[in-house]
Amino acid sequence: MYCQVIVDIAHEDVDRVFIYRIPEGLTLEVGMRVHVPFGNRKSIEGIVVEITDSCDLPEARIKDVKEALEDYPAVLPELIGIAQYIKAHSFCTLTQALRLMYPAQMRGQRIHEKKQQAVQLLLNEEKTYTEALEKQKRAPRRYAILEELHGTENGEMLVSELCERLGNCRDALRNLEKSQYVSVYEKELQRKPYTEIESLSAKDPVLTEQQQSVLEKIIPAIDNGKGQFLLYGVTGSGKTEVFIRAVRHTARQGKTAIVLVPEIALTPQMVSWFRSRFGEDAAVLHSRLSIGERYDEWRRIRRGEVHVVIGARSAIFAPLSNIGLIIVDEEHEQSYSSDRTPQYDARVIGQQRCLRSRAVLLLASATPSMRSFALAGRGDYTLLEMPERVKGRSLPDVHIIDMRKELSMGNKSVFSGQLLTGLTRCIERGKQAILFVNRRGYATFVSCRNCGYVVHCEHCDVTMTFHSVGNVLRCHYCGQEMPVPEICPECGSTHIKYFGVGTQRVEDEVHKYFPGVATLRMDNDTTQQKDAHAILLERFRRHEAQVMIGTQMIAKGLDFPDVTMVGIVAADAMLNLPDYRAAERTFQLLTQVAGRAGRAETKGEVFLQTYAPEHYSIQTASRQDYRAFYESEMARRRQTKYPPFTVIVRNVYESLDENKVHEAAQSGFDLIQTFFDRRAYLQKYIIYLRVMPCPIYRIQDKYRWEVLLSIVDLPVCEEAIGKMSEIAGIPVDSVASVCQINPSGLM
Repeated sequence: MYCQVIVDIAHEDVDRVFIYRIPEGLTLEVGMRVHVPFGNRKSIEGIVVEITDSCDLPEARIKDVKEALEDYPAVLPELIGIAQYIKAHSFCTLTQALRLMYPAQMRGQRIHEKKQQAVQLLLNEEKTYTEALEKQKRAPRRYAILEELHGTENGEMLVSELCERLGNCRDALRNLEKSQYVSVYEKELQRKPYTEIESLSAKDPVLTEQQQSVLEKIIPAIDNGKGQFLLYGVTGSGKTEVFIRAVRHTARQGKTAIVLVPEIALTPQMVSWFRSRFGEDAAVLHSRLSIGERYDEWRRIRRGEVHVVIGARSAIFAPLSNIGLIIVDEEHEQSYSSDRTPQYDARVIGQQRCLRSRAVLLLASATPSMRSFALAGRGDYTLLEMPERVKGRSLPDVHIIDMRKELSMGNKSVFSGQLLTGLTRCIERGKQAILFVNRRGYATFVSCRNCGYVVHCEHCDVTMTFHSVGNVLRCHYCGQEMPVPEICPECGSTHIKYFGVGTQRVEDEVHKYFPGVATLRMDNDTTQQKDAHAILLERFRRHEAQVMIGTQMIAKGLDFPDVTMVGIVAADAMLNLPDYRAAERTFQLLTQVAGRAGRAETKGEVFLQTYAPEHYSIQTASRQDYRAFYESEMARRRQTKYPPFTVIVRNVYESLDENKVHEAAQSGFDLIQTFFDRRAYLQKYIIYLRVMPCPIYRIQDKYRWEVLLSIVDLPVCEEAIGKMSEIAGIPVDSVASVCQINPSGLM
């Protein structure tokens, strides 16, 4: 027997299969990881992608597989197909795509099962517990060991735990083992992400009519193994309960399910909801797990011990067999797209897994992406709608506050008068409030009021952000820190002032207006530690704080019954970013964060502060009128030739050498220009082709240029997109390059 192996070298020169002989006594399956000889190397890792009983190569040229690294396929056959799809569409090597399918630490055997010594009580008809105790009367330590083990559920205990209770008892254990009263052995310990096991809910909530109606369309599709749905439901409409019922039905059919969430901050809450209904049948995968926890959860999934996996983007590669349902919650989020090599979109991969497994794809959001809603309008997805909140609860009242008027009235505070009044009312009623500002730190930048000098990072072309904790300026790109200057280095003035608003500044302002009111701040600075997201959210749920201040990680998906007021400090912060999706992201973010208010019995209030109150994204977000926003935004994009009507491809070049990066970018531009010159049939589809410095010209001392292509989204143009990726992959001395492709348009 022979096998075809992809070796673990991410280089296009070896991006093909190599034939090896399977020696006698070694059983291999497709997807197994193996050690094989390769070139001058005695051994290298690889993955078996095919097994055959014949080979065209001369026997003398064929080497033997050395060993299998596990006794099971690490990559399921279906996931090998997914890796081949990623290779074809992301223009990467198959090795790079296959590495997505299993924990990185498995490469090089950098992670192993956690094992500890355990002891098991051995008793049978010949050796009864009573007899054993009788014989150990004169050995108190052995007697105590037998009592401890007999008191456990199955007569088993970790040796470390036994020694903790009884003191050092290893000699006594050895004597008992010699007498065959106990067995001491190595036991694998499961490293669990969540130590607390939620009690299973005894009773399901009663479904609303709209939840029942949606499920009546999804469940038959699960039974038939076919269907793609877009669930558009307003915030608080009960989409999560639909997920739970659909997953439960899937599990009852003997199938498995994946539930994706966009933010790690949302994972603990979603896991809690699912574990309260599914118990240990739910596993979790995301990047904030420890290496050991991720490995053990992956193995638990691979062994088929769970029916549902919950996680962030990478969980789409969970090694589940017999998938019946894939759910993508908050499907509009850009975090589902990976712009690192290999690039992929978890929504697209989910669709591919569903097609291969005869499973149902369910995308869900209160603010669907433009692309998904357009595809639903075209009939590619079945549109399901949940336009009302659970139990007939009304959407919050939204107050748009024109900060230009506040400024003209002399109010230079972070908070408008209306927002302060609303926050006071909320606090006095004993309710909770969320204040949203999409920037961490205390101030956006520090400037001299005398000459206008702004403190920039020495290594990046961005301003330094002031952080009151530690009284430092910090670059959010490279992490450099420096003390706040007391005098201006340009003019010597002492008139140094902080401009802009960050989460720390808002928190300080709350303490100033409401001394004694407990607050929590949730941003990248406060969530660095393991489980920080879950800990902060649980503290807020337990009312350890009345006000939570945070960035976009608190803007969506979270459900706090006592939050009746939301304050959006700077609603238009994203509106003027140099991004064609700025209006869409602004609408989505404002709608989502407003939806955190009034999710229980008390009606919610939202105070939306802005300097552009007339903008259509802000007006429609205040009404949660998605369709009105969609029509306005699609008209603008059609007119300006932006996605989803076009595809934008961006080759980014980086180097410490300013001249070399410019030359590399110009060379890349010349190559793609030559490509188009030889293909007249493609030229009519080009919107623009440019070479230019990146918007942020320098990051971490590296200079950055880009080649930018905008082209009509048609199948014939995929050749040009592939060429851009190919050009980005051409090695250039001391210059790094990457190809970035915007989310797919209407294919």
